[in-house]
Amino acid sequence: MTLTNTTRRVAMGLAAAATAAFATNASADGHGIDLSGKTVEWVIPFSETGGSAKWANFYAPLLSEALPGSPTVVVKFMPGAGSTKGANWFQEQSYDDGTLIFGSSGSTQFPYLLGDPRVRYEYNDWNVVLASGTGGVAYLPPDLAGMMSGTDASGLRDTDFIYGSQGATRLDLVPLLAWEMLGLNVEPVFGIKGRGDGRLMFERGEANIDYQTSSSYLKGVTPLVEAGTAVPMMSWGALDADGNIVRDPTFPDMPTFKEICEATDGCETSGEQWEAWKAFFVAGFPAQKMVFLPAGASEDAIATYSKAFEDIKARPDFAEISTGRLGVYPQMTGTEASAALGSATQVPGAAKSFVIGWLKDRYGVSLN
Repeated sequence: MTLTNTTRRVAMGLAAAATAAFATNASADGHGIDLSGKTVEWVIPFSETGGSAKWANFYAPLLSEALPGSPTVVVKFMPGAGSTKGANWFQEQSYDDGTLIFGSSGSTQFPYLLGDPRVRYEYNDWNVVLASGTGGVAYLPPDLAGMMSGTDASGLRDTDFIYGSQGATRLDLVPLLAWEMLGLNVEPVFGIKGRGDGRLMFERGEANIDYQTSSSYLKGVTPLVEAGTAVPMMSWGALDADGNIVRDPTFPDMPTFKEICEATDGCETSGEQWEAWKAFFVAGFPAQKMVFLPAGASEDAIATYSKAFEDIKARPDFAEISTGRLGVYPQMTGTEASAALGSATQVPGAAKSFVIGWLKDRYGVSLN
């Protein structure tokens, strides 16, 4: 990425933040759009089995209640090419009447960050109205989990692991790099359409290591843990106010990858490999899922959707109903969402260079 493009993104991010602030104020002044009798299509560029599906399906009925006119909100799935198919499609759409929104994920952000040649979308053309943080949990079958010694993962190094993956340039690079740092031999089977498909591989015995984002883990993996067929290995953690990795508030009793790394001989929590992993974790999880209106959205439309999500967050039962479905993470609107978008679509040049080199050396993926 050139300095010119970086400067452009920062400038456009600041403009987006100003637009969001204006939109929120406009909503407060009573301006907006009426969606009475209409159907809002919420496009998710993954299969219906993963964390993005669970996130969108949680919000869809609440959004229907909160939007003016109580329109029907229908979640539609457009999987393919690790989400770039759906994102490229959305890039070609223009604003019409507020009945189209798009939900992205870290697996949509990472190809953009890495300059994947299949990416034909530009986040700065879109209008963010919600940014949802999340976490992630890696887990194992019980027999393999028993080979760990507390938080020391070195006992797993003689195991040949199989992992169902959407692709090395997607959000999966966070677990793949983490497992490599721990010295584990993990062979990915690329090409699944969503993380839920990876969980199904684990359930069928076709994979013996997996990770899910928090919403999918809470819904799909917790029953496996309760049945004794899966054991959590670690979470990726969360960020504190100073940018340090701490325990995930949704899984406070679970060790983080940082803790596992510190306890495992040969795994380092400093140096370029660690800094690259942390940079992509930060880009992929604190603002892991976002809702966008397409290019050209009116200020009234942005105001309407921002206000609707703010009203959802203000529901007296929101904390109760969201914790078990989404986990305990920030749900951001307005200027906070715009700032989250900025942090999710930029990584330090050194981290990007390291990951591009690692992808080529380890998986033969060339992004030049």
